[in-house]
Amino acid sequence: MTENDSAGPWEPGSQWYDGEAGPLVRPYAMTGGRTQPGPTGVRFDLIALVTLDPAAPALEDAALGPEHRTLIELCRTETQSVAELAADADLPVGVVRVLLGDLLELGCVVVSRPVPPAHLPDERILREVIEGLRAL
Repeated sequence: MTENDSAGPWEPGSQWYDGEAGPLVRPYAMTGGRTQPGPTGVRFDLIALVTLDPAAPALEDAALGPEHRTLIELCRTETQSVAELAADADLPVGVVRVLLGDLLELGCVVVSRPVPPAHLPDERILREVIEGLRAL
């Protein structure tokens, strides 16, 4: 019997405890073993923008895990990208994508994409507009 065998799962010395970070929860435990967001068909790119849906239904606390609630709180103040949410929640991006899929299916968040550069007006056109406005 080793020292790690005698310690409880959340006590110092066990394999589930990190001296600096404290108790560890494996990512697959947070997502229920899932690696893909639900059947929503939405791709959660790193730059996809996530906003809390103002018309979101009231959910019981039991329906959401602590990580889900963390993401909701981060979106409550302002629109955030998937990358920002992962960094602020200190979670792997893959986990955040799965959790956002859950929140999207529950109607808690809205996901949008920034305008791709190809759809933005040409710089030449913008300069002509500025010159036209200056001429007025």
